[in-house]
Amino acid sequence: MNPQPQLSRRRFCLCCAAAAAFAATGESLTPRKAFAAARGIVESIKASAAVAPIIAHPLRGGVSVLEGSGGNIAVLTGREGKLLVDCGIGVSRPQITRALAALGDEPVTHLINTHWHFDHSDGNAWVQSSGATILAHENTRARLTEAQRVEDWSYTFPAPAPNALPTDVFATERTMKINGSTLGLKYYGPAHTDSDISVTFVEADILHAADTFWNGVYPFIDYSTGGSIDGMIRAAEANLAATTNKTIVISGHGQPVGDRSQLEDYRDMLVDIRETVATLKRQGRPLDDIIAARPTARYDAKWGNFAIGPALFTKTIHEGV
Repeated sequence: MNPQPQLSRRRFCLCCAAAAAFAATGESLTPRKAFAAARGIVESIKASAAVAPIIAHPLRGGVSVLEGSGGNIAVLTGREGKLLVDCGIGVSRPQITRALAALGDEPVTHLINTHWHFDHSDGNAWVQSSGATILAHENTRARLTEAQRVEDWSYTFPAPAPNALPTDVFATERTMKINGSTLGLKYYGPAHTDSDISVTFVEADILHAADTFWNGVYPFIDYSTGGSIDGMIRAAEANLAATTNKTIVISGHGQPVGDRSQLEDYRDMLVDIRETVATLKRQGRPLDDIIAARPTARYDAKWGNFAIGPALFTKTIHEGV
């Protein structure tokens, strides 16, 4: 494979598997064919995650972000133990453990899964084995209870071991207090998947938007497990409503630390490209013609330099409108 320079090992994630094959081949492939062209990509991602460094970004209010193993991980430290929002890929355990130790001696006592995807929840088993309680939306537990087929990748993820399942679930909203901090958890509805939640650190004014926000890169939308382009736009609107110009925003992928202006840019990009693709589709134009029309052109320089390039993102939008 010959990825672009921006496709660094520490930022590469499972959600980009099909797109990586597209970038490598340079062919206009369907996501399914692209995944077939990159057979073994999951194993490659695991191998990369096993050696990728973890970079810590201290924020405020005892919150930091760990970048380098799948989705971006938030950590809240304090006397009651560490709380994690997501836990990355299981093979990154040694690096994550060292990064956590550098933040303090407290054990991990709580883990929140923002959704079911492997690159956010594969570490569940080892985190739970340390005595942590795992909290998630009820759909995340349901997805992790059985094998999940992601059709765009032509890949079936087996169900994890029972000790990797969330032990506490909620349906709409949940508030919890730990380490002197108030955390607000809220279900988006179908967006990136059908299991996405936000996590707000109230006093610190930090929002972890997880994979409803890809900061500076085109996002992946998992239609096979309930994702929706319109839901992604609704989630972006919800994120904007929940933030001010002082709020720190943690993304699921891309630059890990963002702000409200970047959320606005992301929302506007999604809305504009969705409407352009939908208009071309209503005109009856075939997918190849829509891709050739370059509906993402004005955004590609900023957003198109990651695994999900302009053609694949156009296909993704086309599938959902």
